Amino acid sequence: MNLNELTIKEARLKLDSGEITALDLTKDCLAQIKKLNPEINAVLTICAESALAAAQIADQKLRAGERGDLLGIPYLCKDIIMTKGIRTTAASKILENYLAPYDATVIKKLTAAGAILLGKTNLDEFAHGASTENSAYGVTKNPLDLKRVPGGSSGGSAAAVAANMCLFALGSDTGGSIRQPASFCGIVGLKPSYGRVSRFGLLSMTSSTDVIGPLAKTAFDAALVLKTISGRDDLDATSAPEANEAYEEKLDAKNLNGLKIGWPKEYFLKDLNPIVWERLKAVAEKLTAAGAQIVKVSLPHTEYGIPVYYLITPSEISSNLARFDGVGWGLNKEEAKNLQDFYKTNRGSGFGPEVKRRVMLGTYALSAGYYDAYYKKAQAVRTLISEDFKKVFQTVDILLTPTTPHPAFKIGEQANDPLAMYLEDIYVTGASLAGLPAISLPAGLVAAGDGQAMPIGAQLIAPRLAEGRLFKVAGVLEKAQF
Repeated sequence: MNLNELTIKEARLKLDSGEITALDLTKDCLAQIKKLNPEINAVLTICAESALAAAQIADQKLRAGERGDLLGIPYLCKDIIMTKGIRTTAASKILENYLAPYDATVIKKLTAAGAILLGKTNLDEFAHGASTENSAYGVTKNPLDLKRVPGGSSGGSAAAVAANMCLFALGSDTGGSIRQPASFCGIVGLKPSYGRVSRFGLLSMTSSTDVIGPLAKTAFDAALVLKTISGRDDLDATSAPEANEAYEEKLDAKNLNGLKIGWPKEYFLKDLNPIVWERLKAVAEKLTAAGAQIVKVSLPHTEYGIPVYYLITPSEISSNLARFDGVGWGLNKEEAKNLQDFYKTNRGSGFGPEVKRRVMLGTYALSAGYYDAYYKKAQAVRTLISEDFKKVFQTVDILLTPTTPHPAFKIGEQANDPLAMYLEDIYVTGASLAGLPAISLPAGLVAAGDGQAMPIGAQLIAPRLAEGRLFKVAGVLEKAQF
């Protein structure tokens, strides 16, 4: 096994025993990036020099007897999270040469834990998309089939983990952008509860649903990363004050006796891919064999999740991206006849088509004549969606759903149909709108055409701040074979 193929758990044992060094592990990951990235295009910025220096420091600490969950572990970070002195582009031309003046809180925590930043990963521009085809710096390819997308918007991070370019990666999830690419790439993707992880230093897409979380090879690895990056942050007023847990210990559950798992009928409609349905039934059978009880439940407002999400999200995007005008942020095209022309020139050349589409939708929804009819009503229905989850969690402990309605689609297949692309989020927006933790776990392979079998994911959703429940069930599922 190449060192870059190790899980965090495996690498931890080898690093602590002195069998391998952090420097060797980092060199292996950088070599894998150099080998595969020209074709996959998962990494936008490679920080080889600083990564090797950090690895040497980690080795010094290990030799001195220091230990830590992520000490000496190389990782990659979605290029929408601020990294001091390192280019942070959000995959947009408007930030092409932007150097962040400070580290995001999650980066500070990982650095303090001794994790080694290898570089920044590709994404849909400003996280607007579900395929990582909307990047200003080129499409990212799925390493399992280079003709297919890796999902999005954290497709670069998912592809990098699946291709063993790193041991874990950070992504951001606004309406499924960690879970959907995890499903497409056959890895684990965790969206923590809203507020569990500080958003300070994350370039905002939708401030009311944005969450930073890990993409990893196993649920155990995701648990270690979550424990490191979560917690109250004075720099983020929305961060939760509740204490962290030793999430990785939850995966040691011997059985699921007494646990009730909800099977929401709205997520298993007759037009769901029959093989996806069968894979989810197989997951349910494994959980039942472990002692859990499967209970059919209803989330009656699920059908409104997509329209609500795609009214609230563009509205917040319109507000959040207003600052990128060429004055304080972004491009600065000097030739302009007047201020309005200056704004149009900078934003017109700096933003890509999907960003412009969402800004226009959001500005329209927030306009004086339509605010009550669209944005205000969407927020009211969002409350109903949240109440659905609260009610159902009075009768069950956790929910089991598909992550995506199908496996990864081909690059360009949905390029001319924005509505079809928006529907990719059909199973993941609900948990985001309600601020709930959710995890996507590999659930087997599904025929994807051309004789190719591609992975799909099973999604677990828990009550707010109940990530421990997710990991308890994930531990059982990871022991099962799919």
